[in-house]
Amino acid sequence: MNNIIIVLFLFLSVLKVNGQSVSIDSTKKITNTQSKYKSLIIPTVLIGYGIAGLTSPALKDINISVKNEFREHDDKKVNWDDYAQYSPFLSVYALNAMGVHGKNNFKDRTIVLATAYLIMGGSVNIIKKTSKVKRPDGSDTNSFPSGHTATAFMGAEFLYQEYKDVSDWYGITGYAVAAGTGFFRMSNEKHWLTDVATGAGIGILSTKIAYWVHPLIKKTIFKDKDKVNGTVMPFYNGRQYGLGLSMTF
Repeated sequence: MNNIIIVLFLFLSVLKVNGQSVSIDSTKKITNTQSKYKSLIIPTVLIGYGIAGLTSPALKDINISVKNEFREHDDKKVNWDDYAQYSPFLSVYALNAMGVHGKNNFKDRTIVLATAYLIMGGSVNIIKKTSKVKRPDGSDTNSFPSGHTATAFMGAEFLYQEYKDVSDWYGITGYAVAAGTGFFRMSNEKHWLTDVATGAGIGILSTKIAYWVHPLIKKTIFKDKDKVNGTVMPFYNGRQYGLGLSMTF
């Protein structure tokens, strides 16, 4: 039980991750360099913890201990995490549809989300193929890092950035859902604690980078595209979950 409490503390600490985050304004340059670097601390620590766990006997022992404690207290497996991973970023579009407007219009927020997803998805897939860590349930060797957790935390950071000027509670709720996603990935014996920590760090960092590079992307790729329409939907092809993005401009 003590190790599960440690896991909960780790996730709850992430809820405070963005006190110094830098928001974007597509007509201005990012000037607060100090805040930018401070906002990298927590995702860097999370990624570093996971990478260290690939070789550290002490962290591997914690992984096994957490797995065993989940097994003792959780007999029934649920697939809530398969759907919850998409909830934070879909909430941005749902809130806008309900008239609760965030920081950016459809065009800008969709460009940011697409950029974040490409960074996150590319990073996760490359690392999975090179690290070849076996899952706790032994089903395959794609355990490190957790793609579900990365997607959830990418979306949580996206939700936070879009709505932090409206209310901090939107971001807090998004991060709570993301933490729950990681928690259930471990409870379902699909990932180790180090997988989930690294996934969370990659997800947060991917969205931060997407916001930082957005002015450049908008200027170089979408310079003359004032109107952008499209849809953003998760998909499942019977084997894999993913994000479907369709844009017309």
